[in-house]
Amino acid sequence: MVGDNEVKVSFTCMDDGTEEEIQLVMGIAAPYLQGQMLGNLLELLKSLRGPSMGYQVDRYEHSLQTATRAYRDGASPDMLMAALFHDIGDGLAPANHSELAAAILEPYLDDEATWVVRHHGVFQGYHYWHKMGGDRNARDRYRGNRYFDSTAHFCEAWDQRSFDPDYETLPLEVFLPTVNEVFARKQRLELFGEEDAAVPANS
Repeated sequence: MVGDNEVKVSFTCMDDGTEEEIQLVMGIAAPYLQGQMLGNLLELLKSLRGPSMGYQVDRYEHSLQTATRAYRDGASPDMLMAALFHDIGDGLAPANHSELAAAILEPYLDDEATWVVRHHGVFQGYHYWHKMGGDRNARDRYRGNRYFDSTAHFCEAWDQRSFDPDYETLPLEVFLPTVNEVFARKQRLELFGEEDAAVPANS
């Protein structure tokens, strides 16, 4: 546990740390930060509550509704988490929210679900960009990618439809067992410049 009485290293510059000191801080930091991660992730989701910004539901309801549609469509656990958390970047990175959400989720989700989250913004554009003078077919630059159809389905069947105040949306509690299952996995993290499943989520 991190607190005032914890053991601390002597260095103030990482270049000066000994092997033992570096291993000490990494051994403390990794499980502590991972322990905070899930709570912070759920807070990001809940932070989407608030103004509807002209829609008929707020972003939190939209996220739950997207996940509900995915759930009822038999989505995999990874794709279900993609649906639930795909817009968590909205408040922090409105210009590239898809990228931010994907970066947060990538260590836990499979390649397909991560790709869907990372590209759902441009695929969602197919359903409305032409109504703003934009190119609805911008997603075509990804045609041929093995996850193109998955992302198109994600947006057509779940994301772009989930602004309906009359839809029977499931509460967050329904998804929490899957949340706990997926985010208890070992992380895929970049260590020494390479991806390595090295840090158990609940360590």
